[in-house]
Amino acid sequence: MKRVVSVSIGSSKRNHRVRHRFLDTDVDIERIGTDGDLDRAEALCRTYDGEVDAIGIGGIEFYLQVADRRYYFRDAKRLARAIRTTPVGDGNGIKTIVAQRAVAALDKHLRAQGRTLAGMRAFHVVAVDRYGMAKALVDAGCDTFFGDLPFSLGVPKALGSLRQTRILARALLPVVTQLPFRWLYSQNQYGEIDGKWSHYYDRATLISGDFLQVRSSMPPRMDGKIILTNTTTEEDVETLRRAGVHLLVTTTPRLGGRSFGTNVMEATLLALMGNQARHPRPEDFRRLIEAIPLSPCITELNALG
Repeated sequence: MKRVVSVSIGSSKRNHRVRHRFLDTDVDIERIGTDGDLDRAEALCRTYDGEVDAIGIGGIEFYLQVADRRYYFRDAKRLARAIRTTPVGDGNGIKTIVAQRAVAALDKHLRAQGRTLAGMRAFHVVAVDRYGMAKALVDAGCDTFFGDLPFSLGVPKALGSLRQTRILARALLPVVTQLPFRWLYSQNQYGEIDGKWSHYYDRATLISGDFLQVRSSMPPRMDGKIILTNTTTEEDVETLRRAGVHLLVTTTPRLGGRSFGTNVMEATLLALMGNQARHPRPEDFRRLIEAIPLSPCITELNALG
């Protein structure tokens, strides 16, 4: 039996624990949210270091990767320093890999229905947060636009290319990543749906990105839409079903009724790797993901009208 604990800066309301068998190994997976309390997250990291097989860090990442550049969060270094012996993952090791697999699986699903991603209008909420997913959609031929300015800065202008998101990242992320994390954390992301930027959703067939960001501006009706995202609970799925969403695609599989974040899945893979977990390579992750297989989940919530 392997044990994996994800320490998340996110809401404790989304805590979950499940046991699942991967290949020939049972893994106990637990997610613990600290409601934005970085001190408590650091304390939990120290508590579980050396006591579990791998630790995931959620709600904050060690860095954001935009194309070939990495922008490191100052406060995330506290959590990294608190973990001295246990392998740790923040999701960056597999985020792009699982996003590419999810986009490929979605395109295959659509082609079986006589449809395709090529030419489909897509809205990706924040590209600098999930650049690998944004690029996978562009590479698949989607006509994609990006909500980095409205969602991150409150500026009501969408970006029309990945090049523009890279320019934005180079201008802002060196400063933003050095700010105290409490300035970036917002309890509102777990509150009511405000629908402030819902008009962007109306212009697209496919909506993608971090689920809490996607959820924050959902319009009341999303009939026929496709949502490509990460962590979703059973309650989230019902919210999307009631809104009329056609397909929900998560980059990771559903375990015990919910899909976990990529930090949890990366930590799980590290636990399964054993000695390889100290210096894992992208090909190590990819090989294990395919062997399990750690597949994306495509769920039809409502039939097309």
